[in-house]
Parts: sequence; structure tokens; C-alpha cells
Amino acid sequence: MKMEKVTIMLVDDHQMVRLGLSSYLNTQADLTVIAEGTTGLEGVEKARKYQPDVILMDLVMAEMDGITASKLILQENPAAKILILTSFLDDEKLFPALASGVKGYILKTSQAHEIAAAIRKIAAGEDVISDSVRAKIYQKNHAQPELHDDLTAREREVLQEIAKGLSNQEIAAALYISLKTVKTHVSNILSKLQVDDRTQAAIYAIKHKIA
Repeated sequence: MKMEKVTIMLVDDHQMVRLGLSSYLNTQADLTVIAEGTTGLEGVEKARKYQPDVILMDLVMAEMDGITASKLILQENPAAKILILTSFLDDEKLFPALASGVKGYILKTSQAHEIAAAIRKIAAGEDVISDSVRAKIYQKNHAQPELHDDLTAREREVLQEIAKGLSNQEIAAALYISLKTVKTHVSNILSKLQVDDRTQAAIYAIKHKIA
């Protein structure tokens, strides 16, 4: 009896990546690449047209990024199985990608056989997260809260002005608020950051890249 192959679509703006992946995956008896896209927008259009079993999605592409493309594909087809395959592991890309509803997230440094194995697992209904991604998630979930996490949006703005060396009067003018309000914000900032004066607050802001 003929074995049903897992159909795959590759969405990546690098031709060599697509060529290397498709060449390897098509050597696997149970896998076949049926479509390719070079942008997120093209990925959305071809996902609609070809309905592949698994979509390998890059994150950084022209016209539309992989996260936006994944969201649109899943809006149209909630059963779509998307595997993020990327070089990026920073918080700004990892966590929004996972929140979009994709089934997996692995890095391009993975071995070819590891990528093939991930595709098979996702096709079978499993989620796939690489060890480096799991470590990043664990680190994020167990990170100690920073003192500045308690600052309000306005207090952050005031702190940024303090770091610029502005006086209370200048901050009031810059943010279009009263001098009394500025003084209240400054007092709250010093208390929340557990510092004694404006200079220490400014140093804190610079050190934690708030300024």
C-alpha cells in the first residue's frame, strides 16, 4: 500500500535555505515539499492555495513578517500546523511567535534530521520546542521582577527626562503636566527604585536601558 506523504510548504526569503531544505526533505520517503514562499504575504496566499500539512515559517521577511503571516493563516485555518524555523531567539520574536498559535519553534542551527523529525511530530499533532527555546522560556518564567517593573507609563517618561538631566520645571514643560504632578512622580520613582536622589535614579535608568 502506498504511504501518504506529509506535505510541506517552506516560507523563507533565502533561496539557499529553501533549496537546502527542500533537497533534503524530498529525499525522505514520508515527506514532500509542495510549495515555497519568499515573503510572509506569499506564504499566506500559498497556504490558502495548497493547504500543506505543515508550514515551515521564517520570521524576518519582506512585505510581511512570519508572526503576522502565521496569525493570518491560523485565522483562516485554525487547524494549520506551523513550525517556526528561524535564526532568532530574542524575546521580541520568540514569545509573540509562540502566542500566535504556531505548533513549534526551532532554530536554523538544527540538524537536517532534527528538522525532519520536528515536521513529523507536528504532522502527528505534537508541539515541538527546541531545547534552547525551552531554556529561554524557563528563564523568562523564573526571572526575578525588576524594581522598575512597578513604574507606571508616566513615571517611566518622567524617569527618562530625569536621566536627560532636566529639572522638575523642565520636565513639567516637556510633558505638559503641572510642577506638583512632576514632584509626585519623582517621589514615587525614588521610592519604587529604592534610590535616594535624582542622580541615582538617572544612573538606574541608564543601567537598565530605560533612558
